[in-house]
Amino acid sequence: MTLQRSNIRALVLTGDGINCEEETALAFTEAGIKAEIIHISDLIENPSKLESAHILALPGGFSFGDEIGSGQILALKLKYSLGAELKKFVDNKKLVIGICNGFQALVRLGLLPKPFDPRSMTLTHNRQGHFINRWVDLDVPVSNCVWTKEIQSKKISLPIRHGEGKIVFKGSDETQKSMYKTLTTNGQIALNYSEDVNGSYAQIAGVCDPTGRIFGLMPHPEAATSGWHSPSGKDKSAAAGIGAAIFESGIKYCESNFN
Repeated sequence: MTLQRSNIRALVLTGDGINCEEETALAFTEAGIKAEIIHISDLIENPSKLESAHILALPGGFSFGDEIGSGQILALKLKYSLGAELKKFVDNKKLVIGICNGFQALVRLGLLPKPFDPRSMTLTHNRQGHFINRWVDLDVPVSNCVWTKEIQSKKISLPIRHGEGKIVFKGSDETQKSMYKTLTTNGQIALNYSEDVNGSYAQIAGVCDPTGRIFGLMPHPEAATSGWHSPSGKDKSAAAGIGAAIFESGIKYCESNFN
């Protein structure tokens, strides 16, 4: 028996500088599921909320003002206040998505590229040394990523707005090449920039864990769920935007894997 879409629940974090929670929650509700925006402090006080949720979303923004590194304090707060609950959430094969600052937090939390392994990658300042705010073209490779199933092998466009989106790997050049080969072989490279946007290693824009259920990406799909979001006047319409397909992919997973 599959789970009815109306019974799927997403928790969308807010608070402490996160500022894309409304758009992220709307992307879920427009797809027909329940989305609750919850302050991180309230989630820490009520960790049982995670037990009844199927999806955890970490939206974009500037959590804690990006002090000591983007997403770092948010990651520490989650790790030391909700570490056991998050591990249980992941072990129960539920879904996690981190967008922009949320991606940065997932990496620093140790959920990407492989949950609870020693950190092997991070996101640092763009090659240009400044904030970038524009739409970019992306390639969606075939991967394990649950969240991109609807759009794999396609070329898409999404907006980015970040100052620290450059993915780098730990270690020597050879170690970095080996890490990239491992991620590619494991089907963990979920999004690539079509050109060198910010200096990110091999133009990586999004990574998933080996299961494909945890997904981090720098572009903002919640800001491209409608044709009205398109930067091109000729492409504006009431049709669903490409960003909606990312949320739809995650929701279809929940429909098929939970009851």
